[in-house]
Amino acid sequence: MGKRYFCDYCERSFQDTLHNRKKHLNGVQHLRAKKGWYDVFRDAAAILQEEQNKKPCRKFLQTGQCDFGANCRFSHLTEEGLEKLNAQVRAEERRAKEQQLDQALVPLGNIDEWLEKRAKRVGAAQTDSTLSEKESVFQYPPGWPPVQELPPSLQAPPPVGWPVPPTLQWG
Repeated sequence: MGKRYFCDYCERSFQDTLHNRKKHLNGVQHLRAKKGWYDVFRDAAAILQEEQNKKPCRKFLQTGQCDFGANCRFSHLTEEGLEKLNAQVRAEERRAKEQQLDQALVPLGNIDEWLEKRAKRVGAAQTDSTLSEKESVFQYPPGWPPVQELPPSLQAPPPVGWPVPPTLQWG
């Protein structure tokens, strides 16, 4: 049977030969599916800008369908669709401005003040901790082989660290 190639964009497989793969990757269906996949990750402002520059698709507005689908050079968004997209863009811009203001309002103090506050926070977190000493230590998962049988990469290092051979030279 030979090797098979599965295209994640198109969700189809075919015999993997150089000719078949080139034909598929340059095909209209594959390019449409790939464009659709990447459009999912575009920001709303770019989509709104692109859709506002397009004229509305008459066939889509009349029948609700277009033969060209996502490849159509005209816009398939209705007035309310454009309004929703515009509201989404405004909300994203508002959130970005609020985030910038929050970052600008954080006073830049000296490092000593920050370290003192951090020490107080850490100390308070340690005193508030209700876990006993044994509960806060890593628990070995049930069903694993004994610790002695684990490969060296999964074994815990010794408490004093790994011994350094006297002849070792870094370099």
